[in-house]
Amino acid sequence: MIFLYVLCALYGLGMLFIFIYSLAQGHLLFHFLKAEKSKSNTPPKSPETWPKVTVQLPVFNELYVVERLIEAVAKLNYPKGLLQIQILDDSTDQTAELIREKIADFPEIDFQYIHRTVRTGFKAGALREGLEKAKGDFVAIFDADFVPDPDFLLKTIPWFSSEKIGMVQTRWTHLNRNYSVLTRLQALALDTHFLIEQTGRNHQGAFINFNGTGGIWRKSCIYDAGNWHDDTLTEDLDLSYRAQRKGWQFVYRPEIESPAELPPIMSAVKSQQFRWTKGGAECAMKHFGKVRRENLPFRIKFHSFAHLFNSVIFIAVLVTSLSSIGVWWAGEKGSIPSAWVQISGFFLLGFALIACTYLVSFFFGGRSLLRSAGSVIWQLPLFLSVSMGLSLHNAQAVWEGLTGKRSPFIRTPKFNLESGKERLSGNRYLIHRMPVTTWFEGILALVFWGMVGLAFTAENFLFLPFHAMLAVGYSLVFLKSFNSYGLGR
Repeated sequence: MIFLYVLCALYGLGMLFIFIYSLAQGHLLFHFLKAEKSKSNTPPKSPETWPKVTVQLPVFNELYVVERLIEAVAKLNYPKGLLQIQILDDSTDQTAELIREKIADFPEIDFQYIHRTVRTGFKAGALREGLEKAKGDFVAIFDADFVPDPDFLLKTIPWFSSEKIGMVQTRWTHLNRNYSVLTRLQALALDTHFLIEQTGRNHQGAFINFNGTGGIWRKSCIYDAGNWHDDTLTEDLDLSYRAQRKGWQFVYRPEIESPAELPPIMSAVKSQQFRWTKGGAECAMKHFGKVRRENLPFRIKFHSFAHLFNSVIFIAVLVTSLSSIGVWWAGEKGSIPSAWVQISGFFLLGFALIACTYLVSFFFGGRSLLRSAGSVIWQLPLFLSVSMGLSLHNAQAVWEGLTGKRSPFIRTPKFNLESGKERLSGNRYLIHRMPVTTWFEGILALVFWGMVGLAFTAENFLFLPFHAMLAVGYSLVFLKSFNSYGLGR
């Protein structure tokens, strides 16, 4: 009986966390809609004197995209005498040679090539070292898979109208959104973050984050906040919180777009997700206690909690999904009051509110209403299913972050699918060793398909939608992982 109570408690705690998270998402959605209603399309006045700007390009073994990146930043519309472009290269392969050859094509541009042979601090260390040699008063940062808008600096610099503004973040868009179902689902997730979450936080004065790329900093803000730290895997989120806790203001501009390429295969998606979720958990442990103790409005503390601990949603989904099997079985055998099971259904409203957030994001994505309605019918349920299917993989990352287990910065392989050349099978940066968690994802797929079958056998359909989505999600994640690690060919 004690085991049964523990099982119900775990299920209840998981659903409670999901419900609280959904309330935060709903509040962000409310502020997004308010921002949309009141927004002005009038850009700020251009400065009378344009400042010096340094563009930093952190690179590590990017044979497929580095030339495209250099060509793009060479087209930036900005006075050449006020522009410095730093290539912060930690590469150990032929990328270094490609860079040297490419920058020679642009003798009129102030390229500064910094090649480190020891990757101390990984990306944070490269940015920190480059900052010491940066000539600009402002520092823009682009990862290797981005293709900056030529007018990026002309559009962002005017937003530093106040000396208190420390960073301007732009919205990521997607060069290969329509490449596959996987890239479409990633685009849906990122669009929700950049349209709903970033706008909703910024509109109400809550803390937002620099997204690691596609943004521009006031250099003095970086120094005042303590420079780049390498004690988490998300140095961007870490610096963002240190700067805003010191009183710096951030500006998010969704109308300024920064195009980038989405990972086209599951192994690359998992690599990126692991770094983001673990790094977010590390930053939560580092910052939330300090935010909680500071004299800040409740809404800022609440959204900081939801923001910093949002990756815990994967632990909550994993715990809830596994414990729901026992809850279903106990309800079927009459071991727990039926009212308990029915009350637990109330918390499923959390999933509905989260789904509503993604739904609004999808319709605000700039596509026609008819086309959006036709696509969202299958994309939204599939997205939610795959997100659940990633819960085991991401829960491991979050747990490591919360418990302080350190791990190296693992890059996400880039492909340059825009070039029209097939680079998936021959990409030398792919990881072909499949982690053991992938096999467990396959086992969980079978378990939840079994629960779907039991629901029909027992004619007890309370958890059927939940278990069916888990079955589909784990199946797709397992099969896509199996193929992308090179074992399914």
